[in-house]
Amino acid sequence: MPGSYTFVVPASIDMISILGPRDEFLRIMERELAADIHVRGNEITLSGAARDVTAASEALTELVTIVRTGQGLNAEAVERVLAMSAEGSHPAEILTQDILSSRGRTIRPKTLNQKRYVDAIDKHTITFGIGPAGTGKTYLAMAKAVQALQAKQVTRIILTRPAIEAGERLGYLPGTLNDKIDPYLRPLYDALHDMLDPESIPKLLTGGVIEVAPLAYMRGRTLNDAFIVLDEAQNTSMEQMKMFLTRLGFGSKVVVTGDITQIDLPGGVKSGLRAVQDILDGIPDIAFCQLTKRDVVRHKLVGDIVAAYDRYDSTLAQAFSSGRQRANR
Repeated sequence: MPGSYTFVVPASIDMISILGPRDEFLRIMERELAADIHVRGNEITLSGAARDVTAASEALTELVTIVRTGQGLNAEAVERVLAMSAEGSHPAEILTQDILSSRGRTIRPKTLNQKRYVDAIDKHTITFGIGPAGTGKTYLAMAKAVQALQAKQVTRIILTRPAIEAGERLGYLPGTLNDKIDPYLRPLYDALHDMLDPESIPKLLTGGVIEVAPLAYMRGRTLNDAFIVLDEAQNTSMEQMKMFLTRLGFGSKVVVTGDITQIDLPGGVKSGLRAVQDILDGIPDIAFCQLTKRDVVRHKLVGDIVAAYDRYDSTLAQAFSSGRQRANR
């Protein structure tokens, strides 16, 4: 049944912040929302099927709420808000949850799954974040680590990842130890520079408050009062994953991140990340969070690339399955 509704934007809000420069946001709304949209002054009239009008009104309410918090919108954020609202989520609640503010920049979750991931880190001692590139697995984990350090919930941060290309044979690479491991740990340093004053990082590293090291250097240690992040965990063997998880000490929190579609282990070596969910299933205080291509928050093309590879892998799997069925006839 057709209906209409007039949404009044509060006078305290500039309509440009809702409609966008040169009506850029309005065009996105017209494309993504099923209801017809007509704007006059600070009134937005929605018309169409009652269900479509209700959905459009809820989406506009979310956009206005986000603007009211002082958080600006851009085209990408508007698209994300409309998509989450269509799924029944409350994007304003998600997109206004601050984790960390540094040098005028605020780090916060940008999708529902990212919020679930961040909440799981708060509630559990060990959290696994599994998903494709660009979903914020490592970045959000490191932001939570810095937040915990600043709140004095932990006394140090330990960031580690397997140097799979070099294996355990770092000695065969040229240069000092730092020269050898730097290429494998550089993404972690880059994230730190986004979250902390760059001048403070050398002091924190020298003082042992922040430690960035290859996974092999965790062996034989017990890590107390620390926030520990294991990145690229898909490249750990079963033995390495067990070794890492058993380093957990009192007062510590662990986040393990990885993408099981990008395993670089040599043939015959089973990924520790692939097996760990079956092994630890049902153990309390351990959370597994799955992120998908819909949670990619890098350049829009990254999401398209991940989706294209998923389709390609699916096509190959179907072709392989069909070939086996024909061979068995």
